Amino acid sequence: MRIPILAANWKMNLSRREAKNLVEDLLKVAFPVQQREVVICPSFHLLSEVGSLLEGKANYGLGAQNVYWKESGAFTGEVSPTMLRDCGCSHVIIGHSERRGYFHETDKDCFAKVEAALQHNLVPILCVGESLEQREAGKTKEVVLGQLQGALKGQSVSSGDKLVIAYEPIWAIGTGKTDTPEGAESTIAVLRQELGNLFGERIAQQVRLLYGGSVNAGNVDALMAQPNIDGALVGGASLKAESFARIVNYQTQASLAN
Repeated sequence: MRIPILAANWKMNLSRREAKNLVEDLLKVAFPVQQREVVICPSFHLLSEVGSLLEGKANYGLGAQNVYWKESGAFTGEVSPTMLRDCGCSHVIIGHSERRGYFHETDKDCFAKVEAALQHNLVPILCVGESLEQREAGKTKEVVLGQLQGALKGQSVSSGDKLVIAYEPIWAIGTGKTDTPEGAESTIAVLRQELGNLFGERIAQQVRLLYGGSVNAGNVDALMAQPNIDGALVGGASLKAESFARIVNYQTQASLAN
């Protein structure tokens, strides 16, 4: 059984005081968490502080927004996987469209980062997604499968719980637009099928696949009702405790019937 995962990508936001207040408020309204996992991904300067606030909180984890593939050396401005582990990180976002777009990260870069994360017991949250132009040209599956293969083909993945994939259509990130639950499910099902080709069906059925792109309290229930969607990578809605708590506590059909 795949345990749902709700990940908060704070991006380049929040001061130390704001982060502390947000986490404390979140824990008041969304703790304890059962039968799902929550990962908070703050900016680098907040990792240790947020980690200390989450320490001992069951089913809460700490994630970074990026990683370099070397353990140490003359790489000014970069952060290594060993440094992330030292901060208490369990997860790391890799290949987000903002990294690919603004900082020109390639599939080759993503491969190296995924490999480094796996070697250092960090769970990579690998992001894939198409632009609006690519979507309108009917190239969604071609693009996301190319990104998936570029970052994962040849990797050694021994267990599906060591890898998370986030499908984030670029046109939906921070725009208020979101894919339909059925549309997101269709693309994510294709990604799971390709994971089977790369790693075998057992691992493919263990890997958690997330949807990201303007996920909010109003659409999370319908997204999470889809059979292949195992969680969400949340941007703006994760910067407010109440909205993210509602996402964490999404309603299943069973709970809605009670």
